[in-house]
Amino acid sequence: MSWLPLAISRADIADYLVTLMYVYVVLIFIKIITSWVRNIPYNRFLSAFLQFVDDVVNPYLNIFRRVIPMVRIGPGGLDLSPMIATFVLLIVGGIITSLVRG
Repeated sequence: MSWLPLAISRADIADYLVTLMYVYVVLIFIKIITSWVRNIPYNRFLSAFLQFVDDVVNPYLNIFRRVIPMVRIGPGGLDLSPMIATFVLLIVGGIITSLVRG
């Protein structure tokens, strides 16, 4: 059996980029939800997954955390950087995918 080259069009690449963008948005939401829950029971696989989420999402969120201060609400604070980062990701990702599609 010979290898046939796969026909990958610009639309396919744009679809991959959109999928990656949505996966990254889901990872941001997982980070938000886990930051609210402090007493997560220890599980080796869950701990490894949450560490993966932290390692992937925190560098991107730290860009916005340097610029956007936390909103103080009583003794706690509200971090708005995930919301702003998600909006920027969706807007810039939409522009890039539309440029790739042509």
